[in-house]
Amino acid sequence: MRQYSPDLTPPWKKPKPVPEVPAAPGLVVEEPGTGFCGAVIRCEAGTVTLEDRFGKHRVFPLEPRGFLLEGQVVTLTRPSFTTVRPTRTASGSVAVPGARARVARAGRIYVEGRHDAELVERVWGDDLRIEGVVVEYLEGVDDLPAIVADFSPGPDARLGVLVDHLVPGSKESRIAASVTSDHALVLGHPYIDIWEAVKPSSVGIPSWPRVPHGQDWKTGVCRALGWPDNTGAAWQHILSRVHSYRDLQPELLGRVEELIDFVTAPH
Repeated sequence: MRQYSPDLTPPWKKPKPVPEVPAAPGLVVEEPGTGFCGAVIRCEAGTVTLEDRFGKHRVFPLEPRGFLLEGQVVTLTRPSFTTVRPTRTASGSVAVPGARARVARAGRIYVEGRHDAELVERVWGDDLRIEGVVVEYLEGVDDLPAIVADFSPGPDARLGVLVDHLVPGSKESRIAASVTSDHALVLGHPYIDIWEAVKPSSVGIPSWPRVPHGQDWKTGVCRALGWPDNTGAAWQHILSRVHSYRDLQPELLGRVEELIDFVTAPH
């Protein structure tokens, strides 16, 4: 008869059991050894593939106690069903089904105007809620120095600012330079107004019209395109044609992604 030795390991030295969680598509976990955090996109015999918010893939072994889920150690298991690639948010990030919004960070992103805020929410809203980033809007870039001074950016409260028509030598660029610091980042796009950051093809026009200098740009656009002189209604029409990052110009996409990374970077 085979003899079995008793387990003499003291109870306090035995590892505590941890939950077993199926590696379902879209589940966001962290591999503590590397710090890599991403959503499950594939689970095969003995391995799981994660994709981070930048689209980078990493393959890890399915080891006991090998991952963190919401900060807790778990053991990932292979699901009993066939995995499929998860859907994506409007910004192109991997969607996280059922994810709850994170408590708001101390850091903030400011944008120049209500239309800018609505467009950012339209495309990046899901990402911002998961990251706990609040977006507020300025009435004008002239208010920026006072806002930055009042906010008092620091290592645990970074401030990101998106400015319209930020071109070298402009008033906006001088103001941006005056408030930029290690904990405050001001970026901008080259367009006169956020409307121009939407691709003309998405709106159904050949191009954004040129408006004579000195004329209100939005009003001039409406008249040139034969739209009613109602800039609010025009904006709602434009916004309704934006469904994902593919409807926006890359000059805007890169700036918003950079600001999100800046305010969420570990201090």
